[in-house]
Amino acid sequence: MNDAERPHDGPGPRAPGAPPVGDEGGDPACWLDRVCEVCGRIRERPGDAVCAHCGAGTGETAAKAPDEAGAAAAPTRRRDRDEEGRARSARPRDGLGRPLPYGSPGVARQPEGVSRTPERALAEAQRLLDAGMPFHAHEVLEDAWKAAPEAERELWRGLAQLAVGLTHAARGNAAGGAALLDRGAAALAPYADAAPYGIDASGLVSWAGALTGRLAGAGPVPAAENTPRLRATGSGTGDRPGGNGAAADR
Repeated sequence: MNDAERPHDGPGPRAPGAPPVGDEGGDPACWLDRVCEVCGRIRERPGDAVCAHCGAGTGETAAKAPDEAGAAAAPTRRRDRDEEGRARSARPRDGLGRPLPYGSPGVARQPEGVSRTPERALAEAQRLLDAGMPFHAHEVLEDAWKAAPEAERELWRGLAQLAVGLTHAARGNAAGGAALLDRGAAALAPYADAAPYGIDASGLVSWAGALTGRLAGAGPVPAAENTPRLRATGSGTGDRPGGNGAAADR
């Protein structure tokens, strides 16, 4: 089946041996939800409600202390699920994937479980990165990770982690951004000489290192101005002229 014949706009069957869809689409592929939003460090035990490094509770599950009057805690909200019954948070999110209060206007997330060819996934992820939406790009790349053959799984994991690293950098979380960029680069490094689909693994590793070096004390990094090129020049129609796997000089 060629790319034009393959369905791309709806959920597809999970590939044999692929892991089940996760709650937030963040763990285990990209570790999005394992970064503490308070101190920016990695939560080594993702199930813990409190960060072992700084003591902060998780952004969505930490219980609020009762006020001085002893107000009762709010009723526990039932777990959100998607149309197919899979656990997935329904909280609205902003353009960088940060949870907003229920009922707030938010930016629509990418549909989960969409079947795409690798080339289509790379093109869609690049489009979202170029639009300054690395959180949404990571969702596309994580779908590709779930469907990838074993020999490519670390490659797609690395791409998703780079998108999450840029997400945290754009949120102003320098420590979390650097941690995920480093992990993503380490996952991509073994593919530097022979990455499939025209993926510029070597250029992406260089891009991640350069961005990490600029994060300390820099504040939020504009995502659209620091977009990596996922594929080498001439390997696909999704590349900008002059792209070389690193963000273009601006």
